[in-house]
Amino acid sequence: MSNFKFKLQKLLDIRVNEEEESKLFYSKAQNQKNIVENKLHELENNYKKYSDISRAKDTISQKITMNYLSYLNTTIKDTEKELEAKEIELEKAKKDFIDKRIKRRSLEVLKENKILEIKKEEERLEQISNDEFALYGYIRKTSNL
Repeated sequence: MSNFKFKLQKLLDIRVNEEEESKLFYSKAQNQKNIVENKLHELENNYKKYSDISRAKDTISQKITMNYLSYLNTTIKDTEKELEAKEIELEKAKKDFIDKRIKRRSLEVLKENKILEIKKEEERLEQISNDEFALYGYIRKTSNL
């Protein structure tokens, strides 16, 4: 077992690195989506906060508030579109991460199966060797009688 060398080890190492990169990309995409969600919530809260135009005392303040609400409404729509794009990007990153995890795991399973196969073979050879020693001991014992 000590001299076991997995022939696809380099490929497994590459797959592990690819999975790590994909995991990093997925977490970055998740963080970007969270940032956009927070921005959207902040904009919506500001819209709710200033939506009561009657609080403004004079017409100039009301006009400024209406312009600000119009700006907020436009920004909210843009942010919603940006959020949809980030969600699509996140789904792609998640799918890529899952695919790379499956590829890595399949190689690890091959490696584990090969190790088990080698262990079984070593145990079989050891058992044969033990049986031979027992047989020689029995033959020596019976021949001395």
